[in-house]
Amino acid sequence: MNPVYHQAQFINSAPRLQDAPPDQGMEIAFAGRSNAGKSSAINTLVQQNALARVSKTPGRTQLLNFFAIDDQRKLVDLPGYGYAKVPEAIKKDWQQMMENYLKNRKALCGIVLVMDIRHPLTEFDWQMINWCEHSNLPLHILLTKSDKLKFGAAKNTLLKVQRDLSQVSVVVTLQLFSALNKIGIDDVHQVLDEWFQYSQTAIE
Repeated sequence: MNPVYHQAQFINSAPRLQDAPPDQGMEIAFAGRSNAGKSSAINTLVQQNALARVSKTPGRTQLLNFFAIDDQRKLVDLPGYGYAKVPEAIKKDWQQMMENYLKNRKALCGIVLVMDIRHPLTEFDWQMINWCEHSNLPLHILLTKSDKLKFGAAKNTLLKVQRDLSQVSVVVTLQLFSALNKIGIDDVHQVLDEWFQYSQTAIE
């Protein structure tokens, strides 16, 4: 486990891309439907209870939220997509903001796509996968809430999603994850280390 993630600090919440921190260094963005457990996953990975805001009401992440790992590396919590009970015009604003970030952010070096293991590969998920293909960005998928299924069923879902993604032309990795049972943390850290180009000696 890489302890550097535990020192993550909130930088700012940006309603628009021009309000984001300077576009430099490396950023890994977390995307997912608004009830997929994205904020819980981020908090678990950095071992902080309230770094990313967790809400009982899905869709509360309406801004681009930036967290510094160190001077050159950031995590970004993208707006949750799906269930939020907001006017259509606001949803369009969110989508526009996300597209703007995904297309124009030079620091972006990878996407972690969070899916509820009970409802994987939604229409939104495929949009993100296709976007990563188009942009040639590496993609890592967390099948969250894996504690909700028995291990055999969870493993079967993992294999099915893997099969469904076999035709995708970009590098895609995936894993089981549970914020509740702390399953899969080391696996995610390993992916983040690779994308952030942390050397093993620096970690130790």
